[in-house]
Amino acid sequence: MPKMKSIRGAAKRFKVGKNKIKRGSAFRSHILTKMSPKRKRDLRQSQYVDSTNVSAVKKMLCI
Repeated sequence: MPKMKSIRGAAKRFKVGKNKIKRGSAFRSHILTKMSPKRKRDLRQSQYVDSTNVSAVKKMLCI
């Protein structure tokens, strides 16, 4: 049987911790001039994958 291959795009976007999967924040790529500095600063923090999506992300990462 061949090895399972993880989806490489997902492997670059998600980091697996002990009990949660970390992800980056959205809305950080362009048109940042109209956004307040506080909003941009808060978006810098990493987020966690929602519980409804954990199984799909684990399947992509072959966990």
